[in-house]
Amino acid sequence: MTDRLPPLHETHEARGAKFTDFGGWQMPVEFGSIREEHAAVRESVGVFDVSHMSEVEVSGPDATALMNRLTTNDAAALDPGDSQYAAITDEEGVMLDDTVVYRLPDGIEAGTGADALAGMDRDLDAAAGDPAYLFVPNAGHDDQMTDRWTEYRDEAGLDATVANVTDDWAMLAVQGPDAADAVDDATPADRVVGLPKFEATVAAVAGADSWVARTGYTGEDGFEILCPTDAVEDVWSAFAGEGGAEPAAQPCGLGARDTLRTEMGYLLSGQDFDPDDEPRTPYEARIGFVVKLDTEFVGRDALERQKAEGVDERFVGVRLLERGVPRGGYAVTDGDLTRIGHLTSGTMSPTLDEPIGLGYLHESYVEPGAEVSVVVRGDEKRAEIVIPPFLDR
Repeated sequence: MTDRLPPLHETHEARGAKFTDFGGWQMPVEFGSIREEHAAVRESVGVFDVSHMSEVEVSGPDATALMNRLTTNDAAALDPGDSQYAAITDEEGVMLDDTVVYRLPDGIEAGTGADALAGMDRDLDAAAGDPAYLFVPNAGHDDQMTDRWTEYRDEAGLDATVANVTDDWAMLAVQGPDAADAVDDATPADRVVGLPKFEATVAAVAGADSWVARTGYTGEDGFEILCPTDAVEDVWSAFAGEGGAEPAAQPCGLGARDTLRTEMGYLLSGQDFDPDDEPRTPYEARIGFVVKLDTEFVGRDALERQKAEGVDERFVGVRLLERGVPRGGYAVTDGDLTRIGHLTSGTMSPTLDEPIGLGYLHESYVEPGAEVSVVVRGDEKRAEIVIPPFLDR
């Protein structure tokens, strides 16, 4: 199967990016140095091309009911411009994916979101019509989630339109303590830099009408910008400084995105949870806060039981106290060769200069600061349990 290419692929090639396959996409893993890109986001500002992320729009009289049937959070609590983190679960409460759900301005018809932003009234509450949502599944999940939403809509007889719009939108993430300054320079809209976290608005970025949200995946302040695909060259250039212009932000690849999210203990779909290879529920994965049991989502009953009974294993962090780099798949033991869990992610933290990992341990061993061991190439390495994040942010 041929990998999908983001609209900026040739631009990244010209800049000398190194590429990796991720979720069926060829994406830049680094432009120069993962450590330098990581440091830029922690200390100043970086810009990521995250156009491999999926986008699905849902609209219509029953759009809210459909979203609440298939995500664990409560979409009914969202006003236009609001967003929320949510899980997508099966009947057993096992996570199929995690996602961010945005409430778009009312009246947008699913499948037209990227075009509908042009000339839209910046007062999102002024729009009239049926509710509309945009949710962002992980890379390569766009067809799967579009089919899932369509099938449940048809089974329930709901009046809603569902559209896979991944090819219509490009997505950039501007992240770091100086992100607001960089975004402020690229848009004339004062309200953008004043957005609270998890709020979004319509604004012209480098002249392109875009959906701009104060969200991210790094633990730093930042913005995620969804713009029409045919406008992304201009938006990217406004931050990355293509054509010899001075960059407003350090171009960053997925390598730094991974080390940044690992330091924060953020989940990576397909690695820290996977319905086939690493089946986990939101409670096991330490995101029970996205589960609203007063809604009737798929998997609700199973999760209500698990919340009452407790979990056997829980997502935690570990910090190695000896030399070695933890990796996904490594066993965690009690220090006496008795296996008590395993890692799903691991890296050498560029910020802390310490080896850190994420994974699942038996609940009875989950105590911050408790000493365990990670089996690295056959040797037990001393480690301590950390409840993520590893950094205070």
